Amino acid sequence: MSAKPSRAPERATAEAAAPLDTTEDIRTGLSEESIRLAFLDNLFYLQGRTLEHASTNDKFKALAYTVRDRMLHRLVSTVNTYKRTDARTVCYLSAEYLPGPHLDNNLLHLGITDAARAAMTSLGQNLDELLAHEEEPGLGNGGLGRLAACFMDSLATLEIPAIGYGIRYEFGIFNQVIRDGWQHEATDTWLRYGSPWEVRRPNIAYDVGIGGRVEGYRDADGIERRRWLPHEIYRGVAIDTPILGHGVNNVNTLRLWSAEAREVFDFQAFNQGDHYGAVVRQVRSETISKVLYPNDEPELGKRLRLLQQFFFVTCSLQDMLRILAHNGRPADDFPEKFAVQLNDTHPAIAVAELMRLLVDDQRIEWADAWAITRRTFAYTNHTLLPEALETWPVPLFESVLPRHLEILYEINAHFLDEVRERFPNDSERVRRMSLVDESGPRFVRMANLACVGSHAINGVAALHTRLLGETVLRDFHELWPEKFQNKTNGVTPRRFMMLGNPELSALLTRVLGAGWARDLGQLRRLEAHAGDPAFQLEWRLMKRARKDALAAHVQRTSGLRLDPAGLFDVLAKRIHEYKRQHLKLLHVVTLYNRIKRDPTAPVQPRTFVFGGKAAPGYTMAKLIIKLASSIGDVINHDPDVAGRLQLVFLPNYSVKLAQWVYPAADLSEQISTAGKEASGTGNMKFALNGALTVGTLDGANAEIRDEVGADNFFLFGLTAEEVARTWTDGYDPRCVYEEDAELKQAVDAIGSGVFSPGDASLFRPLVHHLLYHDTYRVFADYRSYVDCQDEIDVAFADHERWTRMSILNVARMGYFSSDRTIREYCEHIWNVSPTPVKLER
Repeated sequence: MSAKPSRAPERATAEAAAPLDTTEDIRTGLSEESIRLAFLDNLFYLQGRTLEHASTNDKFKALAYTVRDRMLHRLVSTVNTYKRTDARTVCYLSAEYLPGPHLDNNLLHLGITDAARAAMTSLGQNLDELLAHEEEPGLGNGGLGRLAACFMDSLATLEIPAIGYGIRYEFGIFNQVIRDGWQHEATDTWLRYGSPWEVRRPNIAYDVGIGGRVEGYRDADGIERRRWLPHEIYRGVAIDTPILGHGVNNVNTLRLWSAEAREVFDFQAFNQGDHYGAVVRQVRSETISKVLYPNDEPELGKRLRLLQQFFFVTCSLQDMLRILAHNGRPADDFPEKFAVQLNDTHPAIAVAELMRLLVDDQRIEWADAWAITRRTFAYTNHTLLPEALETWPVPLFESVLPRHLEILYEINAHFLDEVRERFPNDSERVRRMSLVDESGPRFVRMANLACVGSHAINGVAALHTRLLGETVLRDFHELWPEKFQNKTNGVTPRRFMMLGNPELSALLTRVLGAGWARDLGQLRRLEAHAGDPAFQLEWRLMKRARKDALAAHVQRTSGLRLDPAGLFDVLAKRIHEYKRQHLKLLHVVTLYNRIKRDPTAPVQPRTFVFGGKAAPGYTMAKLIIKLASSIGDVINHDPDVAGRLQLVFLPNYSVKLAQWVYPAADLSEQISTAGKEASGTGNMKFALNGALTVGTLDGANAEIRDEVGADNFFLFGLTAEEVARTWTDGYDPRCVYEEDAELKQAVDAIGSGVFSPGDASLFRPLVHHLLYHDTYRVFADYRSYVDCQDEIDVAFADHERWTRMSILNVARMGYFSSDRTIREYCEHIWNVSPTPVKLER
């Protein structure tokens, strides 16, 4: 007779106290009892700890593994279903993902948050402490990565077969530390304790060639071919994270690539005394996936960034070919099996790489390979800034990817023939559309490559898409108008409403039922309650609870005590001059000056909340952070404005921190220069949590205003067309400054050292740029902005009016769910249908 398997001692005790329901497997069961026992087993057998001696990290991991077991059960069922149905699959190529913490999200999607909380409580543990312990994967810079994570959530929730491909950065976006008001960057060691969600797949690994040369040869049939002989070959190994849909069994995969050497250790070099040489290949190869977006100012930084982009693209495409072969389908079926989306220009090298794989490796004729490639890819553009459209110096590109440069030249030759045929005698157009910029030092234009190699091109807001066709991609729009589409961005309500705002979520569920989380269109039914005094009171209590929570968080982390009774005025996003945090700061100084000049001035009590990171090399953005901190230091300690004005800069803004901020905001600042923001998604997250928007007609703001109604949106500033005219008709910011007394007083206060005692010249570079250049038309919009803010003061003082506007904002924001965006991609670009998964036993 075989011995009975031993059990964790605490599990045995728990079973004795409450005998297990034998109908439920503790590794897959969803009851409180199963979760408690599985947690104790994982703590003992995977962490090697009893509850008495376990650290917070031990307990977090034990609970995470408990949840992951239930997800992997669904993952296996999903893989089997997708394989059996040979489902068409979306492959999302993105250099960034910002998923946020996984544990709370996965508990929510499995529907076991309450059961897990009860299980932890029964063991004397606090679920919230374990949730707070989780490190956030810093695999993105901001909106691009967060959008990719929202899309992965929606793809799984809508039961769409999908794989997200990217890079498993060992060190993610830097941690922002504010010292003496200045931003400092610290290493983001998100993997220092390991990640319990990852599943390493060492059997799924691919060679990645770098450099070398290309030679011609004749194959066995006498056909002339080209062969790439790389100088170095690295390996990309798959590390998977399961992505669960909400309320469904579908679990898709986020497959991130980690770089390794083909030979980890050179034993011969070691024996010869070359101890560094024995491991140099491993060190060099691991650099590829070491850090998110290395500083690409120096040549080595540019080279590494190009390596990163090619690295994850070739691994991903080789993986797709492997899946295709595993399903018994030829390479010609690639576009029937996969719809590949290029998330911005970072993965655009995929166009040349798929051609190389098809022509060189699969021996498919050029014309057929090109047809396959163009039917496979679609391209999402995320910028209207010409300088943000990625380019690579031709010598650098050739040194890293010599075969791809040959392929790119051939693509370009065929493409430019098409341009000349369509637009004869237009050499200037040919020059602009070429894949190679030859106006000076030669550069490869990655956006042009993405446009030429894709069957669809989309913008991410209606205004953005229109401006793409009129400005940066005008030539391509005139050549292929049928390729261009708009797919306005959206956000997942699961993280940014259900997790971030439990009070709002509970209120919505009570009034609307539970279905709203998967069908945000149901929010429209809130309109009937917008004028109900009793419902308005509930709404205000909900908002106050979230403001109290943020105030408590700020006091814990910074010691500053915020006043939740005042207006929480929030500007939280990446720090950039076009996003115009300095316009907001001019408004803050204007209010400060008004009160100092007249203590009885009618200024509504406000707390200004700033958050966001500046790129490490972006000097002006860092100076803006310093200015915000310095203004806060002055007004927070000035008794003349006590109880009326406060300013806090929240360091290290992240998905985790955003879940505190979005629900607490009364006013959402979306004040970028019109025509510069592609879409924005923070604007959507704030509005879905009941914040009113003050904004320009930029990005998705215009569509938000259309949806919520002009009466529920505070509009100011120049339009994109009016901004453009300031460049053609002339604009003198110095004249604006001289003619507006309040603007002049605010600018002079900043420039004269009022907010920088002991260093009057500290902020003069910022002031000088505004006075003599003002690239993003801050002064041009100042008066309109300040007057609009005065209207906001009046509206906020009327509690019933403000509450009604807040309710109507939420009620009319259903369009901005990422579920809607993904449905549109599926219907109009990807041609993909849902594949529901039945849980296998």
